[in-house]
This record gives sequence, structure tokens and C-alpha cells, in this order.
Amino acid sequence: MSLSDIGNLMCLPFDEIEPGQPTEAHEYLIQFAANQLGPQGRNWVPLVVKETGPDQYQVIGNAFIYAVAAEAGLDEVWCIIADDAPETVAITQALAQEIAPKTNLSTASRDEISAAIDYLLGQPGTPLKGLRQASLLARLDEAPRQYWKTLQPITKLGCGVTGGKKLKALEQVFYLTPEPMPEVIKDRTLLESLTTAQLKAMAKKRDIEGLSKLKKADLVNLLAA
Repeated sequence: MSLSDIGNLMCLPFDEIEPGQPTEAHEYLIQFAANQLGPQGRNWVPLVVKETGPDQYQVIGNAFIYAVAAEAGLDEVWCIIADDAPETVAITQALAQEIAPKTNLSTASRDEISAAIDYLLGQPGTPLKGLRQASLLARLDEAPRQYWKTLQPITKLGCGVTGGKKLKALEQVFYLTPEPMPEVIKDRTLLESLTTAQLKAMAKKRDIEGLSKLKKADLVNLLAA
């Protein structure tokens, strides 16, 4: 393959193509599609492959089509040739819906958070059923999530997520890339999201005395001043 082949639709011998990540589709679905295709059929939905050597390729997208072609006994399959960059593999699998979508909650916009929550609420048997979507969205949008290391602070937002299965459900669509915590914090919302131990450590650095008798609300008031 030459560089000019990248992006082209080509008919390749099936025995030159190695499988990539296997499809999670049930065998029944594979058999049904293979019966429709038949040994002389043409896969109108192409595989996406990358070159691994001279006349050797590997599937990076549409793994279901590969499984169907194998079941149907095709000698040749139509493929789109892609480059081997890691981001190409990620994009291809996302477009083929072969990886679970995840949103970076540290940097996500309000619209992105809303779409992720709406997706979760539409899943069968979701533990988030009955949750007030508008309340959860508003609290997440306003929260200092850019500093979170886990999603545990969500349980302190008063939005109906108290931990357990509900928090696990949110972990299905959200991940975090936290920024370093500032040395001096006066943002009350951020301060309230911290533990009492964290607040005391912060107050100690700012030479605030009498910390042993102070409660969390007192610490927040002092640090926010």
C-alpha cells in the first residue's frame, strides 16, 4: 500500500486482514447478517483497516462487518484504508459506536453535560430514573469540577445523587482531568466542596489560629473572607 491509498475504498482478500477488537454483537445477529450476505455477497458497509505489513491489514473499525464476512465465507471484502495513528483508531471506533462515549467533566460545557445526562436517563433500568435532570445539570455546571479528582463531590451538591448506583451510573459517562488546586482559594463554592481536613490544612498555611475548635462552616467563612 502506498500513502495515496489512505482514504481509498479497496477490495482486499479476506485472508490478508487480521481482526482487531472483537465485536460484542451476539452470534445470532452475526449469523442473520451473514445469511443475508451469502458467500457471493458484497459488504456494502466497508471495514476500516490499517496496514500492518506488505499486503497485511488489521481491522480498526466496523468489527461486526469482519465477523459477518468471516461467517459468510467471503473471499474478498471492501475496506477503507486508514492510517495507523492512535487518534485515527479512536475516531473510527467512536464513529462505529464500538467504544463507550465518555465526557471530560473537568472541561465539559453545559450542553455537553446535558447531553451526557440525557443519554444516561434514556438507558433501560437506569438508577437515575426519577432524578431531576435540570437540578443535576445546574449543580454540575456551577460546581468547581475542574479541581475534582473523583466524582464523589457530586454527592454533596444536593442534586439527588447520594452515592452508590447513581454515582456509578455517572461514572459510565464522565471522567476527570483535574487541574492543580490553587494555593489560595476564596471561592465559597469550591471551599464548601472540600473536606474539613483539607480546609484546616489550607487555613494552617494562611496562619489562621485556633483551628481545632473550628467547624467546617467556620473554616469556609474565614478562608472566603
